[in-house]
Amino acid sequence: MSRVYNFSAGPAALPLEVLETIRNDLPDWLGSGMSVMEVSHRGADFVALAARAEATLRELLQVPDDYSVLFPQGGATLQMAMAPMNLSSPGDTADYIVTGSWGKKAAGEATKFCNVNVAADASDKKFTYIPDESSWQRSDDAVYLHYTPNETIAGVEFHFVPGGDVPLVADMSSNILSRPIDVSRFGVIYAGAQKNIGPAGITLVIVRNELLDRARSDNPHLMTWKSYADSDSMTNTPPTFAWYVADLVFQWLKRQGGVEAMEKINGRKASKLYAAIDASDFYTNPVAKNCRSRMNVPFILADAALDKKFLEESAAAGLMNLKGHRSVGGMRASIYNAVSEEAVDALIAFMADFEKANG
Repeated sequence: MSRVYNFSAGPAALPLEVLETIRNDLPDWLGSGMSVMEVSHRGADFVALAARAEATLRELLQVPDDYSVLFPQGGATLQMAMAPMNLSSPGDTADYIVTGSWGKKAAGEATKFCNVNVAADASDKKFTYIPDESSWQRSDDAVYLHYTPNETIAGVEFHFVPGGDVPLVADMSSNILSRPIDVSRFGVIYAGAQKNIGPAGITLVIVRNELLDRARSDNPHLMTWKSYADSDSMTNTPPTFAWYVADLVFQWLKRQGGVEAMEKINGRKASKLYAAIDASDFYTNPVAKNCRSRMNVPFILADAALDKKFLEESAAAGLMNLKGHRSVGGMRASIYNAVSEEAVDALIAFMADFEKANG
């Protein structure tokens, strides 16, 4: 078997151990003679899997008892609409912190359902920094504050949790489970699966129970968080395969030592890569050092004419999916939980060799 080092921003790398389990389980799950994709989501075996996935996730993130853990479909993008539909009424105001493309998209989606106050906007410096919290222009009557703790495209990450008295809503799609978090400080946390949880197709939502009754009365049933909380996320047929893989990833994380251990590993990976970039005149990272992402590391070559050569040679060396987002250019290495330290070391070694040959 030949495996490459996958630095994709999403769908992203999965742990090899998990992939091997999937391969072994696929034709005959739990001796049923069927794939997990073929069994009923109402059957005892799958109901037990779903319960275990929730329990393990709760353990990993120490989710308080007064929060519901939901597994809907639609990705983070659907949650950008569900947040205002479940937390605001027509005419209400919500505050948004825009520090990248996903925060901007979330704010734009919310304008369809409520008044949006952009309390801070980092677009003036191409989303390469986080405005100081003291400068945020928050509304006195906001019903919630939304932010994106890690911006996948720009490579900006909050290393603090915003304060305030209103429910805090966070799109943690690209840094969920990468470090411990104090869930009690949030009203709602949501995350698409395809970076640190599993394959695309399932979403994680953690919501404080007291917020479940704030949904608009005219919401479609599937657009109401309470419908998922009341049905154990089986309001309709769920994405069973994606849920199964998420369960395997949660178990894998436990075996690694949980999010506390992942924080240390992720810190080492990111520190190594940023150190290599900063020590070079050939590579640069545009993000302010106090808010660099530990998950998504963009870097730019001194000569953009070498970008194509870099990508071709890195791919030939087994370093895949390093092309930066079209809105930023250059390169981007996404180094989520499943990307090994060995992969990062291989990337750093390649970057050094490429610089020697082309610098």
